[in-house]
Amino acid sequence: MDAPRPMLNVSRFDIGRLKAFRRFMEADRRMKEGVQQSAKVVCVASGKGGTGKSILASNLATARAKAGERVLLIDFDAGLANAHLLLGLAPAHDMGDVLSGQVTVRQALVEGPGGLHLLSGGVGRPALANPTRRELDRLFKALQPLESDYDLIVVDHGAGMGYGTVTHLAATSTLILVTNPEITALSDAYALYKRAHMVNDGIRVGLVVNRAHSEHEAEAAWERFQSVSKRFLGHTPEWIGWVPFDNAVRSSVHHRRPVTLGTPDSSAARALEAVARWSPIDLARTSRPFYERARKALR
Repeated sequence: MDAPRPMLNVSRFDIGRLKAFRRFMEADRRMKEGVQQSAKVVCVASGKGGTGKSILASNLATARAKAGERVLLIDFDAGLANAHLLLGLAPAHDMGDVLSGQVTVRQALVEGPGGLHLLSGGVGRPALANPTRRELDRLFKALQPLESDYDLIVVDHGAGMGYGTVTHLAATSTLILVTNPEITALSDAYALYKRAHMVNDGIRVGLVVNRAHSEHEAEAAWERFQSVSKRFLGHTPEWIGWVPFDNAVRSSVHHRRPVTLGTPDSSAARALEAVARWSPIDLARTSRPFYERARKALR
């Protein structure tokens, strides 16, 4: 006769702990899957036009794609897009076609240099220049699935503080603010920095002084910006660095090829590569999908 099997003595406390542990592991699994599926999102913006923001954004996207990441560049300078020109592309469709329902967002994408993908903002489209809340919500809903397709999404905004830009800033974790040494550019960049913190007090902002003629000029501009921010806001952005005035950039625009690819040894290209290595870019994720947060910010 077989010996009786010992009874397993499991208390309610043990069962409770086991269930709690399973819930924890399941939540951890879902969180890890969400992180893997959710792209990092970095917004690039400036207070005024003419700072070279789109050149920086396109070269940032190119540099990160060249390094092996799946990168999407969204040209959100809606209605006045020029990223396709800087990348030497001629997209058959743009954001306006997505908004009108003519094509899906994935059908509007085009592959660019270094393997990046571009969603063009379109040129001469009044609806994109001043979209309504409902139109932005529809557009954000269309864009949200792309977050599972890419490692990094770079959003190139139009100059100033349009509704679309402010909504993105309310949702993002990371902003690269581009300015020039000129006092007007610094003043407008400060206004945008102030606005970004008003709508998102947890945002991480890095400043780039573009087209400076010397390190002294760039650092003087940074000191001025830092001093005013500290005095009136009680906080400052992070100093990413500066990009020198370089004829290689003008040539790259003319030839419609990013300077980081065309003349990688130029001083501007090396500086832009350094911007692309700014470490907060690698942490530019939010707890929920970016465009889910953006849609909520619209309400």
